[in-house]
Amino acid sequence: MNHFEYRDGRLHVEDVPLADIAAEVGTPAYVYSSATLRRHYKVFAASLASAMPGGRHTVCYSVKANSNQAVIGVLAAMGSGADVVSGGELKRALKAGIPAEKIVFSGVGKTSAEMRQALEAGIKQFNVESEPELAVLSEVALGMGVRAPVAFRVNPDVDAETHAKISTGKAENKFGIPFDQARDIYRLAAALPSIDVIGVDVHIGSQLTRLAPFESAFARVAELTAQLRADGHRIRTLDLGGGLGIPYVRNAPWPQPDAYAGIIGRTVGHLGCELIFEPGRMITGNAGVLMSSVIYVKQGTNRRFVILDAAMNDLIRPAMYDAHHEILPETQPEDDDAWDRADLVGPVCESGDTFARDCEVPPLAAGDILCFETAGAYGAVMSSTYNTRPLVAEVLVDGDRFAIVRPREDVDSLIGRDRLPPWMQEDAAG
Repeated sequence: MNHFEYRDGRLHVEDVPLADIAAEVGTPAYVYSSATLRRHYKVFAASLASAMPGGRHTVCYSVKANSNQAVIGVLAAMGSGADVVSGGELKRALKAGIPAEKIVFSGVGKTSAEMRQALEAGIKQFNVESEPELAVLSEVALGMGVRAPVAFRVNPDVDAETHAKISTGKAENKFGIPFDQARDIYRLAAALPSIDVIGVDVHIGSQLTRLAPFESAFARVAELTAQLRADGHRIRTLDLGGGLGIPYVRNAPWPQPDAYAGIIGRTVGHLGCELIFEPGRMITGNAGVLMSSVIYVKQGTNRRFVILDAAMNDLIRPAMYDAHHEILPETQPEDDDAWDRADLVGPVCESGDTFARDCEVPPLAAGDILCFETAGAYGAVMSSTYNTRPLVAEVLVDGDRFAIVRPREDVDSLIGRDRLPPWMQEDAAG
């Protein structure tokens, strides 16, 4: 469920008409619903609490899904922690009000500077992904006179049955420690005086629409935890990652948090560990839309094109993942409107700048506004300035009020980042 709906023929976000936002902010723009963010967080957290009464768990929102300070702030107020994958995300999470003791640091390429930053902050744990990373973390912690809390990300070689570019748990993926090498690296870590081995981490991919891969992965984690405890390790935390899918196609079936939580209870609930979860997309995905205006409607030889002011640099998912996003017109179509088929495209000079091919659209003309649904995750955070197109505005709605939470970038400021080398400056002056 989200809070985008038609009222009196106009699309609203909670109690705010999209047209009001467009009039003040312009298009393209990302628009997020605070009520949807809160609802999704509550539903996920409540499902875990119901499936594991009395069990300890921490929800660490995956900042990479949407790192806007206002979005993180809404979740921080709900009691959320954070999963970060860079020093920049760590700084964002802390600045938005996430307590350091609720932050886990993931990712395959942590630098020594990022490790130092995280140790100084006092984060909950590092999810270590390789032996070389362990060696560097041990050296940094030793130099600081502290012990680094560590869980190793193990690769269970489970097929997540998702898009190849967002699958992370198979043997050929770059993530994690091979399952059959896990006990050896835990043994190595336990001998390092600056490392505190506290847990196991697993994350098999994103946008999973079936629960069976989760069950297989979590069962392997339970098996490994028993082995590690038998080896003398005091395993206290299990980070089970994120990846729970959401519906990009309207009315399509998708895994429910209650069923997901039931699997967790069956597979690892008996281990007495604090459980850590890293939901991202399922919290923010349906909480946001990308609002765009029609520039032209063009009739080609065999195809009709609706050219929008949003482009692949604003929302890369269709071009990168062949992703589908449902379209909502800002003005509710009439029952007798004659819908037609068209390609929805952007103005970027790439054939790949296409949001949808041969899709049904209502009658459209220049100036009409369309909204791409399910754009709250991996939308703004993956945008770029390709074709010297400034980053678009982001807007947060809360009830009957809205605010710009990232201003639209200015073209002159964008160009002004460039610096001419001294010899070019001399030539220009001469």
